[in-house]
Amino acid sequence: MKLQVGVKLLIKNGTGQYLFIQRSEALTGGPDWDIPGGRINPSERLRDALTRELKEEVGIDLDSKIKLLEAQDIIRPEIDLHVVRLTYTAEFEKDIKLGTEHKDFTWITQQEALDLNLDPYLREVLEAL
Repeated sequence: MKLQVGVKLLIKNGTGQYLFIQRSEALTGGPDWDIPGGRINPSERLRDALTRELKEEVGIDLDSKIKLLEAQDIIRPEIDLHVVRLTYTAEFEKDIKLGTEHKDFTWITQQEALDLNLDPYLREVLEAL
């Protein structure tokens, strides 16, 4: 089974809202709202991967303190894949400039986010806040 590590960042602003980004092309029947992040490259440090993903997806630099919020196993035997997802959190507010992978973004409350079409792992993180 192939093993990958993914990093995500749940960003909270000064008014208590969280940043969510909408995929340009939603997976068929899958979630179309997410938080910034992605897979790490071999020998890449976790924070460096988060910094790279933030720049690519929302056009911002990671210059804030981050805190590990959740570690999850995503095991997909049907595609022979095990992803360890590390979700971090940080508090800041910056201008967002979406990359090509996403078509929209929104700052919303935790409760509003739970009404979005999210993957079950992100939903689990939000419900535990």
